Amino acid sequence: MQQYVIDFILVSGLVIGFTAMMGVFANGISQTLFKGKKQTQSFDHSQKVQAGWNKVKR
Repeated sequence: MQQYVIDFILVSGLVIGFTAMMGVFANGISQTLFKGKKQTQSFDHSQKVQAGWNKVKR
């Protein structure tokens, strides 16, 4: 019975780990393939909004 519990914990941990890693890989691949020229869109918009602002003095 003890070996069954150990096997169950190991297999369930591997299934959860593989599922999580597949999500990370799929997200990375989709961002690389489908983002295209919009990779810096949010950064460019922030730069346009902040144009002309005064620098913060420390």
